[in-house]
Order: sequence, then structure tokens, then C-alpha cells
Amino acid sequence: MATAINRVILIVLDSVGIGELPDAHLYNDEGSNTLGNIARLFPDLDLPNLAKLGLGNIDPDNQLQKTNIPAAAFGKAIERSAGKDTTTGHWEICGIVLEKPFPTFPDGFPTEFMKKFEEAIGVPTIGNKSASGTVIINELGEEHLRTGHPIVYTSADSVFQIAMHESIFPIERQYEICQIARDMLVGDFQVGRVIARPFLGEPGSFSRTSRRKDFSVAPPDNLLDAIQQEGQEVISIGKIVDIFSGKGISRYVKTANNLEGIKQTIEAIRQPSKGLVFTNLVDFDMLFGHRRDVEGYAKALMEFDNWIPEILGAMNDDDLLIITADHGNDPSAPGTDHTREYIPILNYGASAKENVNIGTRESFADISATVAAALGVEFETPGKSYLAEILN
Repeated sequence: MATAINRVILIVLDSVGIGELPDAHLYNDEGSNTLGNIARLFPDLDLPNLAKLGLGNIDPDNQLQKTNIPAAAFGKAIERSAGKDTTTGHWEICGIVLEKPFPTFPDGFPTEFMKKFEEAIGVPTIGNKSASGTVIINELGEEHLRTGHPIVYTSADSVFQIAMHESIFPIERQYEICQIARDMLVGDFQVGRVIARPFLGEPGSFSRTSRRKDFSVAPPDNLLDAIQQEGQEVISIGKIVDIFSGKGISRYVKTANNLEGIKQTIEAIRQPSKGLVFTNLVDFDMLFGHRRDVEGYAKALMEFDNWIPEILGAMNDDDLLIITADHGNDPSAPGTDHTREYIPILNYGASAKENVNIGTRESFADISATVAAALGVEFETPGKSYLAEILN
């Protein structure tokens, strides 16, 4: 299908959900609404540029600002996959629907597995519980330095994380240990990601370094592979390359925070390319959702909103921008887990109509079908394209 679109810029606002899904009760997520509850609890939330695009018009019942004529085509989507984690959400956006969620281990990994892992790496471990990465290195970092035992921990996500001080374990050895874990975590233990979490410093002043590395389960063939097979590029910004284990990625830039991710996205838009620029902005989830920080989350949304004019200004007439999310992480919800929510979808470009409501999509995979159609790429997906609804 020939279209007027040369490139799609797909920005995932990590965890920015927009209301509980019909099956939220199965996940103990009744009442979750990341955007709606932030707007309710933080009256100073001001998102004028996202409002102009139509973010507030997606859900007429929330307190986000509405506009009479949204500049974008707007709607929301249901997650068809089982689960509510980062990998599952991104994979479904790219056309992969999972019937079985990646396992989580809120009480730590089974003793028998940990014994086998410790035998394989030749050293005992400490931790083995669900924790914040910054908290656990402050809690166990001194013991780690004294004993040389790696710190193993997990989170609400399907992850096996290993924190090691770079003076105790050289970075390549850290990566070797993580690869051993990746090779062992199969079957019922097949978590979405094993993550090396190197750190430096002394007790009281530990800090994680930039040499984090993710060892992800490789996805089946998906939208990214299809784009590459057509001779087009997939440019990854942020942790997209890790979520897809490098598969289907032409080139990538890793980023330390939202601001870096936004700036790198703008730089990628300004450079000539054909295909997909695919960005994940992680701070919403990592720094504010899991930590249940409503004010911090709100301010991160406002920071992103401030950059919208520059993002739009960098676009060419044959670009299509899609802003969406991968799951929810309502900072007003109990616990620290993700929340099972709809994701918002905003579609903007010179070739796209304004003030079009694409409604409630039956799968995140509708995004993959739309991107494939926009780029003229052959791709079999369970999703349904809405491109014809939004093109001028």
C-alpha cells in the first residue's frame, strides 16, 4: 500500500496508562487510572500541548484538559496479551500477542534455582527479593563489598537483576554472570529480562553506573523485522534495543533519562531516514510509577509536554508521529506493581487528519498494523490498521 508517509516516529511514554481495562480485577487493579488519577490528585498538572493534540479527549470522564478541535487523531487500546509488563506491552505494540505472561517472583526466586545458579557462577548470592535497585545497593552494598557476593533482586516486572560493584566484579565478568542466568532461566523461570546493574562508590554513597546491560528473551519475528526486510531502518532510542534483544534494530542510542531520550528523538527526526524511529521514555515508570510519586510523575509529564512543540517542529511533512504507552503504573495505586490499563494513542502529522476519534482499539497490535500500512510494509499481525481513518 503506497502512502504519503516516509517515516513513523513512535514514542512510548512508559507506563502512562489511561484507565483500568475490563479485566483489571483479575490483576487486582480495580480503580487504576494513571493519567486520570494524577490529574485528580495533582491539580497543578498542566499539559497544554498534549491537550491540543487531544490527550484529554480520549476519556471524557477524567480531569485532563479537553479541546474542541484536537490537532491529532486520538483513541485508546486494549491489551490482548496476558500480563502488564514492559516486554509484553512493547511486543504487542509490534504485533506479538502473548497468551501466557512472563513470570514474576515477588517473593524472590526459588531456593533450588538459586542453589543451581550459585553453583554455576561459583559464588553465593545475597538479596533474592523484590526491591528498588537504588534501595537494595544501599542496604546490601557494604555486605557485598565485604563478602564479594552478588546482589540478586527482582521487581514487579518479570526481571532477574544482579547488582555488582565494578571493583569486585569487572564489567565483562558481570555480563558473563548475567548470561549464565539468562541461559538458566527457561521454562517456568523464563523472565523477560536479566539485567546487569553495575555500581560504584562506598557505603553511604553508592551509585549505579551507565554500564547496565539487559539480556532479554528474543522476540518472535515482528514489525521491526518486517520494516528491515523492506530495506527500511529501525532506529531505537532508550531501552527499545534491550526489550527486543537487538532483533530488528538497525541502529540504537541508549539514554539515561527522559530528557536524553527526548533530545535524541528530536535529533533522529532531524536526520534523514526512512522507516521507524522508536523511542521509550522510561522515567515515568522507573522513577515515579513504581515509587508511587504522584507529584514527580506529574512533573515528568509536564516536562515531556514542554518539548512537544520542538518534536512537532522537527518533523517533515511525510512523517507520522504516534504517542502511546505500554501499560499503566498508577502512582496512587497500592503496592509498587504496574497496573492493567488502556493505553492512549495520539497520531499527528501533515498527512493525518485532526479531530478524528479512532475509538477503542481491540489490541495494542493495531499500532503495528497501522505503522506497517503507513510504511508500505508487508506484515501479518493480529492487529487492525486504522490508517485509512486518519489519513487526509
